[in-house]
Amino acid sequence: MLRKLDGLSEYDIRRPLTSTGTNLLGLVKHLSVWESRYFGEVFGRPFPEHVPRWDDLEQRGADMWAAEHETREEITGRYRRVWEHSDATIVALAVDSPGYVPWWPRPDVMLFNVLVHLLTETNRHAGHADILREQLDAEVGPGPDRSGRDAAFRENRRAEIERVAKAAGPATAC
Repeated sequence: MLRKLDGLSEYDIRRPLTSTGTNLLGLVKHLSVWESRYFGEVFGRPFPEHVPRWDDLEQRGADMWAAEHETREEITGRYRRVWEHSDATIVALAVDSPGYVPWWPRPDVMLFNVLVHLLTETNRHAGHADILREQLDAEVGPGPDRSGRDAAFRENRRAEIERVAKAAGPATAC
């Protein structure tokens, strides 16, 4: 996730790239907040830094974007510290250790359930980050593009996919 911020300006990591305002730094902040909750409070091992309560309606959605006073370094640094805290929880507990997720309909869980959930969520948001980064500068994948495919190749491929889509039928009005 953090690599998706590399080489981008403060504006580009913060700017809304979807109609809902999704942005790269916001995804990192969101993951840090929720991972700290899941591997912290859920198992009675609260993350030592302030994290807004999950049921604070005034803060709802604030984890999806960086406020003006929050820096890239603060958010990425906290994410790294959350990883350390999460790792400590995972090492300290058995995979069947009980936890309690008050915001889930069936709140009684095991560490295994939370591991699967966080792996799924992080993977999903990493996919979002891939698409957002591609929209910004055409960078794709986990690292620099080594496929040998240049901008002309990519545009030709995109045009071919567009042609095939149009041949399949008319566009749906949005």
